Amino acid sequence: MRNKYPFLSGTILLTLTGFLTKIIGFFYRIFLSRSIGEEGMGIYQLLAPIMALSYAFTSAGIQTAISKYTAAYHAQGRKRSALATLLTGFLLSILLSVIATVFLYQNAAMLAARFLLEPRCEPLIRIFALSIPFASIHSCINGYYYGLKKTLLPSASLLVEQLARVLSVYAIYTYGYTIHTRPTIAVAMLGVLIGEVCSTLLSTIVLFVQEKQAFHLPASFSARAGGRYTKEIMLLALPLMANRLVLNGLQSIEAVYIPNRLMLYGLSTADSLRCYGVLTGMVLPLLLFPSAITSSVSVLLLPYISEAQAVGNHKKIRQAVKKCLLACLLLGSICCLFLLFFGTFLGKLLFNSTLAGDYIRMLSIVCPILYMGSVLNSILHGLGRALSAFLYNVVSLLLRLAFVFFLIPSIGMYGYLLGIFFSQLLFTALILFSLRRYFLAR
Repeated sequence: MRNKYPFLSGTILLTLTGFLTKIIGFFYRIFLSRSIGEEGMGIYQLLAPIMALSYAFTSAGIQTAISKYTAAYHAQGRKRSALATLLTGFLLSILLSVIATVFLYQNAAMLAARFLLEPRCEPLIRIFALSIPFASIHSCINGYYYGLKKTLLPSASLLVEQLARVLSVYAIYTYGYTIHTRPTIAVAMLGVLIGEVCSTLLSTIVLFVQEKQAFHLPASFSARAGGRYTKEIMLLALPLMANRLVLNGLQSIEAVYIPNRLMLYGLSTADSLRCYGVLTGMVLPLLLFPSAITSSVSVLLLPYISEAQAVGNHKKIRQAVKKCLLACLLLGSICCLFLLFFGTFLGKLLFNSTLAGDYIRMLSIVCPILYMGSVLNSILHGLGRALSAFLYNVVSLLLRLAFVFFLIPSIGMYGYLLGIFFSQLLFTALILFSLRRYFLAR
């Protein structure tokens, strides 16, 4: 029986999967924090900038382009063109991923010492580099199925990736303890590689079974047609790639220099990594846990706002914005009060860390504006103002960087916590001001 509401059912499926993977990931972080310690979490979290930049360079924009053109060609009944788009995206993404893999693997020592400022990250970079081609392949396949409005495979591959990562790391750590050998932090990154391999195998097998035609395209795939599809994909992917690289680049500078500025404050290398690991590997995931709800709202809100704008129903947009903001404010206020009163207890219970409890209580006040910001960002995209959203993100990141460079050396990690609060407040205020101008003009 054909699904009459593919978008709604697909969104619900992705939401449920996202919520489930978030739960698994949250408990996985608890396990990691107890296995590799606070300093180990700090070293592991330092890889986040390189991971984000690599994915932005190799697949983020290409996945979106594949999804868009697959949807367009499929609506026109041009299935072979949709498959040709997938094949072209494959080739482009794999080419970029091979370049990224070779660069990271050969320059791991230099990147660890000079970019991440932590030589112990070298083996982690090498292991991660091997996972990039697999991530690119399953990202392209997911983009194709998103374009077809079939979210079962992307949801399943996301779940398989998370389960494979968690179970493999748990198995290796358990085996290590049975033979009285404590595994290193590199095992956590090995889990990333195993997860990507498993999800790619699943995606490729399903694609082969359902779309065998895609594997026979090369015989009739002319250079001229390939050039046309390449141009289509790159015209859309390059601006998206550039935006992601700029934002991830700023976030990378922020992540790398937090431990560095903490050392200027007077902390040792171990203590600075410990503080960084507690904040980014324990506290922020806890604060962002309810964002599974706001993310679902954002996914549903973007097309809802776009459709209302297309027919000129600004009253509908205003009502949607008002209801979503009130809901986010309510959710954020509840989380704020809960974390404020029980933060110390949660830090000790979940992470066995009093420092985590202190950070949770201090950052609890961010919850209302944090959840509002993500939904407001989606509203702005729905109104076709992606450039404004990008610029507001850049401005808020630059403000947070100012706190990193100028306040952390003076007052320690509290300077960064203040930076999170004020940058998020600025981001939310800028979008609210932009929306106010939009509604006043109508």
